[in-house]
Amino acid sequence: MPVEITWWGHATCTVEDSNVRVLTDPLFARRLAHLRRRRGDLPPPGAHRADVALVSHLHADHLHVPSLMRLDPGTRLLVPRGARRAVPGLRRLTHLRVSEVAPGDEIPVGDIVVRAVPARHDGRRLPLGPHRSPALGYVVAGEARTYFAGDTGLFDEMAEEVGPVEVALLPVGGWGPYLGEGHLDAGRAAQALARLAPRSAVPVHYGTYWPIGMDAVRPHEFHAPGDEFVRLAARHAPGVAVHRLGHGESVRLEVAR
Repeated sequence: MPVEITWWGHATCTVEDSNVRVLTDPLFARRLAHLRRRRGDLPPPGAHRADVALVSHLHADHLHVPSLMRLDPGTRLLVPRGARRAVPGLRRLTHLRVSEVAPGDEIPVGDIVVRAVPARHDGRRLPLGPHRSPALGYVVAGEARTYFAGDTGLFDEMAEEVGPVEVALLPVGGWGPYLGEGHLDAGRAAQALARLAPRSAVPVHYGTYWPIGMDAVRPHEFHAPGDEFVRLAARHAPGVAVHRLGHGESVRLEVAR
């Protein structure tokens, strides 16, 4: 059975594996604080449907309560440990089945298992404040093992802690002209690809949101990361098939372990 990946923009993807729909970091907003969606239509209502939704960390462009409110009643929602204490708005999501997870936790959902893995990223809700929740990635194991990195920097133990995977959804950019600590740009994402050695990869987390009024500030950081990742991946990990999707586009991957 093939695995299907749909990229809706930013870090929001649908992974369909073993008749289970997995939604990553749901963000369905045209505007978020100082950010506006510059490319791609908003995901259609069908994108809100999932058996399980994964939240990688507490930053508002990854844990967006109004977007989570749109998920169908009964949807399973996995959030980092301590999220409900740090984000009181999660308490309003009474229509969802919310579970807090930490690295190493494994959660069965239908015929797949979701495993939380470490990420190297600031997990706080706000720029200042206590560290109450870890930033996470997730490995979705069914017909394939698909790694959703969330936001992360490159780290030495990445391949060991993530484990063998067939598909990697890797961030290659951001939402502003500069990337801070704990992020992958196209070059570091290509290095991560070489370490992980999946069969296929999809670049995400670029070319969607940008600060209002800054369209002319380092525009290549908005437009270029996807193509740059394709180019650098061919150099660092030539055996990996890279699929650069447009917003709302899907790829079906025949993955045999």
